[in-house]
Amino acid sequence: STAGLWLALLAIILVAAYFSPGFIQPINFFNVLRQASVVGIAAVGVTLVMVTGGVDLSIGAIISFASVLAAALMAGQAENIPLAIGAALAMGAVVGLANGLLVGRWKLPAFILTLGTATVVLGINQLYTGGTAAGVVAPEFRQVLNARIGPVPVLVVVFALVVLAGIYIQNRTTFGRRLYLVGSNAAAARLAGVPVQRTLILAYVISGLTAALAGLALLARSGVSSTFAGQGFEFDVLAAVILGGTTFEGGRGGIGGTLAGVLILATTFSLVSILGLDLNMELIVKGAIIFGVAALHVMSQRREEGA
Repeated sequence: STAGLWLALLAIILVAAYFSPGFIQPINFFNVLRQASVVGIAAVGVTLVMVTGGVDLSIGAIISFASVLAAALMAGQAENIPLAIGAALAMGAVVGLANGLLVGRWKLPAFILTLGTATVVLGINQLYTGGTAAGVVAPEFRQVLNARIGPVPVLVVVFALVVLAGIYIQNRTTFGRRLYLVGSNAAAARLAGVPVQRTLILAYVISGLTAALAGLALLARSGVSSTFAGQGFEFDVLAAVILGGTTFEGGRGGIGGTLAGVLILATTFSLVSILGLDLNMELIVKGAIIFGVAALHVMSQRREEGA
């Protein structure tokens, strides 16, 4: 349950605080949240897609292309920032729209389709840049997004706003309710008058938008664009979403659980660093967490079937 995830998060924080008392200082806590912001922002959109029973593996490629496109269009000039941000977000929405149309209208399998989309976007990115870092980030872009409001980094505020918007969409809108209906039983939802195709398309558009926004957040953090900047992020995002209780079957889970999943992974990786373990341990820990969650999911399903 979601409550169990938050208790697990609390336990990890206490362990981290035991080994490093400074861990629970506000400045360190907000730094962990800042590091989690890229994965967390993208995870909001992916959660909505997975609630429908789909998946989006193109987000890593979108994150990379958004950072490259924004840096190239900025060309180091503050006046180009609005154009750069707008173009990056538009690109994410267009890729999401393509995914949504192909899944919703032509019924292509989301796993294979979005993997193919990721390859196409990566190819376009490589052609656009020639395979090297492109563009110069405007200093003002980094100054604003790396600033703090009191102890709170601006990137954490952006992350929080995206999460709140996602929770509002999920819980307070007709579209949010339709996501769960489609994920539970698309055929029954269609018979009940739910516009299944439109619902799927919008879910993938939102996923593309949040991935592009995550790319902008990554660009602000690193200051350097790269054609492979987002490589591997899709697996971090999926790990967080699945850990949060949103399954590939669809119809269950939500952004509250995803937020807990993102924070558990971020805190665990911070603990790995505190303990002085090899950074490759992150991969082992990530895999162990996914195995553990999968085992718990299977056990939960068996209990439900036996009830």
